[in-house]
Formats: sequence, C-alpha cells, structure tokens
Amino acid sequence: MIRNVYTRLVIILVIMALALWIDLNDNLTITNPFSDTPILNQNVATRLGLDLRGGLQVLLEADLPEDADVDAESMETARTIMENRTNALGVSENVLQIAGDRRIVGEFPGLENTDEVLGIIQQTGLLEFVDTGDINLPEGATIRTDFATGSESETPEPTDGETPPTVYHTIMTGRDLELVQVSQDQLGQYVIQFDLSREGAQVFAEHTAANVGKFLTIVLDKRVVSSPVINSAIPDGQGIIQGSFTAESANSLAVQLRYGSLPVPLKVVETRIIGPTLGEDSLNRSILAGLVGLTIVFLFMGIYYRLPGITADISILIYAVILLAVFKLIGVTLTLPGIAGIMLSTGSALDANILVFERLKEELRAGKQLRQAFDQAWTRAWPSIRDSNIAALITAGILYWFGSTFGATIVKGFSLTLAIGIAISLFSSLYITRTLLALAFQWFKPQNLERWVGI
Repeated sequence: MIRNVYTRLVIILVIMALALWIDLNDNLTITNPFSDTPILNQNVATRLGLDLRGGLQVLLEADLPEDADVDAESMETARTIMENRTNALGVSENVLQIAGDRRIVGEFPGLENTDEVLGIIQQTGLLEFVDTGDINLPEGATIRTDFATGSESETPEPTDGETPPTVYHTIMTGRDLELVQVSQDQLGQYVIQFDLSREGAQVFAEHTAANVGKFLTIVLDKRVVSSPVINSAIPDGQGIIQGSFTAESANSLAVQLRYGSLPVPLKVVETRIIGPTLGEDSLNRSILAGLVGLTIVFLFMGIYYRLPGITADISILIYAVILLAVFKLIGVTLTLPGIAGIMLSTGSALDANILVFERLKEELRAGKQLRQAFDQAWTRAWPSIRDSNIAALITAGILYWFGSTFGATIVKGFSLTLAIGIAISLFSSLYITRTLLALAFQWFKPQNLERWVGI
C-alpha cells in the first residue's frame, strides 16, 4: 500500500497542528527567547466581506464627457490615491478596483461613517497657491484660475453685458508638497503644516519676497480654503494653512494633500449601504446551511462506503481546518459567493474520493487482493481526478479575470476561494485520505470486505 505511511501521518499531524494554531488565534506571535524582539507578529483575524459584515459599496465614474478619453493609467492612479486616502482615515479591509474603462468599484466592510469616506474619495484634491493681489476672498468662494481650467464649469459663463469673471494666477500647486501634517496653533485652532520641495520652496520664496502685504489665497478644487496676507518673505519652504477647521476636516484635507490630486474627477453613480444586522443574519444562515449540508454528506459517505467513507469524512474535516488557516494567513476576505466557492471545492474533494472508492470496489470485485486493489484504485482514478480539477481551475481563472476586468467582486471572490479550495482538496484526497485509509486497513486488517468496504 504505502511504505512510508507513518512518515506521512507525522507530516499530516504537523500541518494539522499549524493550521489549528492559525485558526484559533487572531494574532500570531513568536518571541525570540533571547530578547524581547518578536520573530513573528502577524494579524490573521478572519476578514468578512461586505455582505457578511455590513458596510458601504460605492460605484464611481469619471466625471468627464462621454467622448473624452480616459486612459487606464489615470484610472489606476486614481484608484491608488483613493485607497491611500481611505486607509489613512482608518478604513481597513477596503477593496477598490477598476471596472471597465471609466468606473471604479469601492467596498468598505464594517464602515460606519459613510459620509466622510464618500466626501474624501470624490474630492479631486487639487491644491493651488493663488495670487489674488489686494483682494481678500472669503472662505468657500469659488474662483477661476489659469491652472487646470477644465474645472471652470463650476463657474457659469457670463451673459451679454456682464463682466467676465476674474481669472487669477496660480503660483504653484500641491505637487510641490513633501510633508503635510495637522497641528494646533497657540490659540488651539487646527492648522495644516506643510513643507515644500526644493523647487517649490524657491518659487514660494521668490513670490513671498516680491509680494509682502499682498494676499496669497489657498484654493482646493477651485474653492477658497483661506486667504492669508504675506507678512514677510518665507525662504525655508515651510508654511501653514489656516481656516475654520475641525479636527476631522483638517485631517481630511491633510489626507487629500498628502496623497495627491486625482488625475480625473470622479462622481458617485450608485451607493449601497448594508446594515450589520443583515450581514450577521447572512453569515448565520450560511453557517447553518453549510453544517446541514456537511452532516448529510458525512452520513452518506459513512453509510455507503463504510470504512473508506469514514476516512474521507475525517479527511474533509482536516481539509476544512487547513483551508480556513490558508484563508486567514493570506488575508482572503470571505463573502457569500466566496463561501459558495468553498462548498463547491469541498464537493470536488468528495468527488475525487468517490472516484477512488468506486474504483477500489471494482478492483476488489475483479478478485484482486486488498493491497493490489488499493494501489490500482488511486493509479487508475488519477486521470479523471486530474482532468476534472484542471478544468475547474481553468474556469476559476477565467472567472477571476472577468471579475478583475469588469469590477465584479462577487465573481472574483467566488473564483478565488474556489481555486484555493480545489488545490487544497487535491492534497486532501490524494495524500490525507490515502494515508488514513492505508492506516485503517493496516490496523483493522478487514477480512469481510463486503462489510468493511461495501462491495
């Protein structure tokens, strides 16, 4: 049957112990015995998706004319910036991916403050330092500048007889910012401190030296944030942005400036908020359905295939433990479609076992000895197992590509869990089940094969 069966058993037990260690802990820590420095410190808490945990799903689209070209690089840059912004706000486990040529799908599981996130991901984040001369513009006023005039649509065109709106000169933009942080001044008001690059600092120094007593207006997305007076030249490239900030608004603005401006403006096309109660109910129903299904399958395998069926049941339990450990270790986000993929891959593991067991019965009915029938069962069932699993993996790969290309996160989650489950199910059916069944035949030495195997 298997010569190194006990070596294989030890390997299975070691893998099982490691998997249980991961499954039963949300944080893996291994400390160096000779110092306090941890060798390993990794968070492996189970990550639940939007449909199981509740949260926000938002669909964004480029806010440009239909005939305007939006290149893939600009959309990818916008996606990255939004991901950095939401991460900086403390929104974890968020998923942002491009859907088609002009859209981005964002999912934020467990999110409570949806307004803050929606506000920050829509902001273009274009910061301008504008020379307004002797004019002190009020906070919140919308103005025109000679930089990125594509945003001028916010200000209506003058009709006949009206004075055309003033176009102010932009000295520099937020591209020259190197460091942005929130602090408080001597009066306890929130301000934003910034440091400029070498080139930006030079431009800033020259302008402030030549315009002492004039207004240098700070504008975000064509709206005035503040309009301070230049009291003296600022040669070191350091300054502050003052305004009527709260702690939240100051942090929000700092995040936008820190992670740059979006290359394309975005608008919200659709939002969907899922309450935590609905997500918890979906999770409980999924767990119940899985337990009922597994119980029925276990009973069928044990009653119909007898001893081989019982070993297959044990193998499936080990498979489930390993699968959950892998998901936690690599950070897979579990969703309802993902759970469906797990169930389907579990069926693949059972299918492989059934092919082997049916082949084992045929070999025994043909009059072969148990040892010979055992070896022939796995050898002759392997081509069918191989081909069916390769076909399933190819299908999962196609679905994953489709989900990534068109922003179908449901399809993507299903295909990912299916592919991982199939890979582990192969190990389960070909290595674990075979080892456990060989040990069972070796320990029990069944003589009445009709009773033990069900032939």
